Amino acid sequence: MEPTTFPQDLVQAQRDWIRTYEALAHPGLSCNTELRRRLLELSAQIWWHPFFTAGGGRVPAARAELRRLARERAQRTARAS
Repeated sequence: MEPTTFPQDLVQAQRDWIRTYEALAHPGLSCNTELRRRLLELSAQIWWHPFFTAGGGRVPAARAELRRLARERAQRTARAS
């Protein structure tokens, strides 16, 4: 499969989604409602991004690739810190 070039704002939204989802996994947080709202906002932003709505043909594969790329970049950033 050829690599896909994603817009930077889309990759950042996916990274934010991952961070928000991970934050929700920690029990006892008092800001669960805020995090859930943020997760919904990011989900809509990613789902309806022009990159996907333009009809590229490989949408499911591209969405999976986006998640993989965002996780990889987040891990790289965490290691560099």
